[in-house]
Amino acid sequence: MKFDFHTHHERCGHAAGSVRDYIESAIEQGLDMIGISDHTPFFASAEDRPSLTGSMAKSEFPKYIREVLELKKQYHGKIEVLLGIEADFLPEHLELYRSVIAAYPLDYVIGSVHEFAGIGIYDSAYWESLTAARKMEVKNLFYDYIAQSAKCGLYDILGHVDSLNRYFSGYSELRTEAADVMLKAVAESDVVIEINSSDNHWVPDGDLLERAHRYGVKVTFGSDAHEPERVGEHFAAVAGHLYDIGYREWAIFRHRERFMVPIAR
Repeated sequence: MKFDFHTHHERCGHAAGSVRDYIESAIEQGLDMIGISDHTPFFASAEDRPSLTGSMAKSEFPKYIREVLELKKQYHGKIEVLLGIEADFLPEHLELYRSVIAAYPLDYVIGSVHEFAGIGIYDSAYWESLTAARKMEVKNLFYDYIAQSAKCGLYDILGHVDSLNRYFSGYSELRTEAADVMLKAVAESDVVIEINSSDNHWVPDGDLLERAHRYGVKVTFGSDAHEPERVGEHFAAVAGHLYDIGYREWAIFRHRERFMVPIAR
């Protein structure tokens, strides 16, 4: 079975193409399942759309839901279309997000950390300004946020775990027990982590995935495509990588229920 659970589209303001474009691309790539999982609006904001490039407007969210559900019907028999969402882990607004998300017939929810303790995951300049000791503190903080997101019970999948490895130079060389604490929390919470292939630097990397396998952490796949032509990118290579580590199955979702399917080399 070939699938992709992490895709975006033009509503979020930083991706290209319509929902239909991503579905058509998935069919061209021979996928059996395509999950649409654009960013949630900033539900806690008084403004409809406080950022034109950060996420969709609150007023667009019901339209997004209706469109994906309609396309799910239209493409029945051609490809299985899944209704997902990527929601930021915002501890101070967790209950608000929980109540909004519960009101919609989602197939799965991806929880992602894009900012933690006031630090943005893309802020490489900030990272370079830190002392070695502070860099370790930041890495530990990041893992703590991921562990919290696993424990909160809102998410089915944790998105781009260890994403700092893409943007913070030398990050992977810092060894910390916080990684094992985080992986234990993920395993105990029975949440799935994705292998995110949005560029050639997949996350998590092999070292963290090997430890994840030892702790019994379940995995799935998401390209994090922001352009239709990138749907399913690196799927076969990621599958082979996981198989080499020791994984023999990975997770798919329907109606917030998880199913494990074999990994084919």
